[in-house]
Amino acid sequence: MSTDVHQNFFVVDPERSQLLSALWQHQLQDRHISREAIKRLAEKYQLSEIEIEGVVSFYHFFHLKPAGKHTIYLNKSITAELKGFERIRETFERETGARLGFTDPSGTFGLFATPCIGLSDHEPAALIDFYPFTNLNALKVKDIINKLKEGNSAAEICDIPQENIRYTPANNRTIFFAPYTRGEAIAKLATLKQDGVLEQLKRSELSGRGGAFFPTWKKWDTCRSYATSPKFIICNADEGEPGTFKDRVLLSNQPGSVIEGMIAAAYTVGASYGMIYLRGEYRWLAKKLEEEIEAFHAQGLLGKSIAGIEGFDFDIRLELGAGAYVCGEETALLESMEGKRGEPRTKWFYPVEKGYLQLPTVVNNVETFAAVSRILQLGADEYLKRGIPGSPGTKLISISGDCERPGIYEIEWGLTIAELLELCGGKDPYFIQVSGPSGEPISIKEKFRRISMLDLKDQKDIRCGGSFMIFNSERDIVHILMNFSEFFKHESCGVCTPCRAGNFIIQRKLERLQNGLADMNDLKELKSWGNLMKTTSRCGLGKTATNSIIQSLEKFDDYFTGRFAKTDNSIIRKFNHQLAVADYERYKP
Repeated sequence: MSTDVHQNFFVVDPERSQLLSALWQHQLQDRHISREAIKRLAEKYQLSEIEIEGVVSFYHFFHLKPAGKHTIYLNKSITAELKGFERIRETFERETGARLGFTDPSGTFGLFATPCIGLSDHEPAALIDFYPFTNLNALKVKDIINKLKEGNSAAEICDIPQENIRYTPANNRTIFFAPYTRGEAIAKLATLKQDGVLEQLKRSELSGRGGAFFPTWKKWDTCRSYATSPKFIICNADEGEPGTFKDRVLLSNQPGSVIEGMIAAAYTVGASYGMIYLRGEYRWLAKKLEEEIEAFHAQGLLGKSIAGIEGFDFDIRLELGAGAYVCGEETALLESMEGKRGEPRTKWFYPVEKGYLQLPTVVNNVETFAAVSRILQLGADEYLKRGIPGSPGTKLISISGDCERPGIYEIEWGLTIAELLELCGGKDPYFIQVSGPSGEPISIKEKFRRISMLDLKDQKDIRCGGSFMIFNSERDIVHILMNFSEFFKHESCGVCTPCRAGNFIIQRKLERLQNGLADMNDLKELKSWGNLMKTTSRCGLGKTATNSIIQSLEKFDDYFTGRFAKTDNSIIRKFNHQLAVADYERYKP
């Protein structure tokens, strides 16, 4: 992005909001953030060194110790585990000389595990120096490491992930992947005016596509009602939910439609500044987005008097996250953008009233903004022809796991799960996780036909934020839930006790189940802790972390009771005593 554009933001952005960018510069240049760098940043931003270190330690991609000349992040989501994570890990360790979680003795390679990098349709996958490498096998890993040792850069040898757009509605009924011409939606703004834009969104019944499904027009109208200025438009491109990669494909295939949706939002609510918060795992997409932003500038679609509309001044810049799932929550994202730890705010105010810098802010996700530009381009009447009454339009679904054709499926509401499984070639589907680990599991086994979520009749039947992970009958459900539990334990910000302690306890209970030592009391306690976390956690991470566990216990009860220990109580008591002693030794004062 040009210096002039970036300088415009310094008028309203306090210097501290540039802290994440400064930390990224040190991380990329020195492969870690040194004590000297922390001291200099503390002086520059007039903060304590402890506070700077607190920010550094919060994000996965910032290291206090050297992370290697080439830093490798190997994806460890459940899809990756089932596609050969252990085999690929062993190969990386053998070829680099680095153990997982460390750098090799020469300091050339750092090897780390990371929860999900948005490449579930290309597993096993890894990021090397933040460039993607997909569909890995032992021979490919060996070849990659040899090329890096020979002096090639990761940028030169990386894979450009295929978009894998497997299905769009027939007869040119696609919304998101229809032919796109930059500026078509913006050209409608002057005629529609702010009220007209809101009316189009209201008639289309567009709701937020990040999973909350809040009506988009209501959010925008509320922000518009506040007289405080300046206002901000933020695109949440931090899709960290394992199994979800639809935003990655949209940003790669249709970045202009996303930017155009942000511009429409700015016009409607009276905003002057926009930011795309791009997850660190998608750093390799940053150049494409910056080029698209510059193309909008070149056509007079960003900057001063956009599209000839007098007084409509709006600009966009990129902000890179640094690896923290919780930053997908909108208030945690705002904290991160302000150069702080990405900890969710106590919601005394919604962002539309007090968001970025405590000023009115609209936060929507990538798919929502893309849908807005398409609705304005097509018109609400045409949009309403897709889907079914009460749930118009289409939805993007990321499908991965045990299926023949993983990738992106643009479906019209009303499609049944059975039809979706047929489209993707689902192999012996037994356990289907919808909307990632924080979503819900479903089954199409005959005895579960009573479950109303079987038919995807509308978005109210099954609140799908965007992903289906398919697991066949040979997969171990407890292993799947253990992976989810480890993810949430690792990603919890730790601010509130129910989430911090609850995720740890949940994982220990699942370990007992996995080791064949559980009884009915353990299942009851799993449900009890899960419900406690849902009702008392501070933010959505803790409130949804046990959704899959609680519902799995209800829907797959025969499976779980079949896992009960056959050993006698004396062995169980002895094992529990050993666990208690181990815990004491580990956590004693």
